[in-house]
Amino acid sequence: MDLLVRVQRSNGSRPASCGSGLDQAYWPLCDTWGIVVQAVAALGFVSCLVLMLALLLWSACASCRRSGALAALLLFLLATAGMFALPYSFIISLSPQTCPVRVFVFSVLFSVAFGALLVRSLALLGAALVRGWREVCMTAVLALVQVIIAAEWLLVVLVQDKRSCQFSQPEFAMLQIYVMVLLAAALILALHLLRRTCVTYSYSYSGQTDRQDKLQAGLLVLTLLLSVCVWIVWITLLTYGNRAMGRSPIWDDPVISVALTANGWVLLLGHGFTQVHFMCKSEARMKDPPLDFTGWTRPGTQPAAPEDPKTGTDNSGFQMDTDGRRGREKHTHIYLKQATIVSAQIRPTSGPRVIHMDQMWARSGLKYVAVRETYN
Repeated sequence: MDLLVRVQRSNGSRPASCGSGLDQAYWPLCDTWGIVVQAVAALGFVSCLVLMLALLLWSACASCRRSGALAALLLFLLATAGMFALPYSFIISLSPQTCPVRVFVFSVLFSVAFGALLVRSLALLGAALVRGWREVCMTAVLALVQVIIAAEWLLVVLVQDKRSCQFSQPEFAMLQIYVMVLLAAALILALHLLRRTCVTYSYSYSGQTDRQDKLQAGLLVLTLLLSVCVWIVWITLLTYGNRAMGRSPIWDDPVISVALTANGWVLLLGHGFTQVHFMCKSEARMKDPPLDFTGWTRPGTQPAAPEDPKTGTDNSGFQMDTDGRRGREKHTHIYLKQATIVSAQIRPTSGPRVIHMDQMWARSGLKYVAVRETYN
């Protein structure tokens, strides 16, 4: 049976809010569910555009150093905006014009979004494969696979077989297998990231960064879990539930429209807004002034931070050794190559404890601070 006939309203009656001259294919736009989906999707679409514009303006004014991550985030927001625009092709009755949009764009948009989440998980895990501009390139490569699959399906099924946009709902669900693989892989990596950030203990002076990593990992897991729930619901209803309840094909298009809108908001709130916040916060932290150790040294000494972080004594290997020190000492061994070291001591007015602080500038410009306590 032609799908154009299957998606028509069961009683063929025109909604009261539709004009008499409106074509029957557009009647769902006037229906209650269509109006609600349009309103929610339009709000999400505008939110994505505003967020993208604000991110571009901020990066231009603040001279963002993480251009690769910024481009990947913009690509993710663009895909999310497309999800909010796509429900209109499912609200309008199926036609030769809307069929390629439904089949091709649906899977490609989700492959871009889930691929971006997968690559972001790899970036937070520290994978060298997705550093810098390679993050957005990897996202594009992952989405390109689904582009090839969808284009081949359109050419083979619709053109070669000369079928006038006829496909079953299970066939449409099977077209999304690669997208579901991306979703599962992203969830596994996000769970691994969350486990590592919660279990691994760091001795470095980076408490705020560790908390941000844990929060990012938790939000990634939550976003992907909610996306998995949305996909399980709409695929179950589309392939079995609607038919079992006797609502197929009347509910098929509304189910997909609601799923698109719901998953779009999950991605926007769980990763879009939060990732923009983390990126701005990280850039502000990178521009903090260097630590000032003036007044934190023993009498008679006044070490100062070097003006150029690349100057100073070049050590092939540096280790803070505690041999020869008197009494017990709580310490951490730090190995750092090609570094400049400035040490300071804090000797309290009373008590045997002495706090040693070492500030090191690596040639990469990064600063490390080690704090040690000794007991006289």
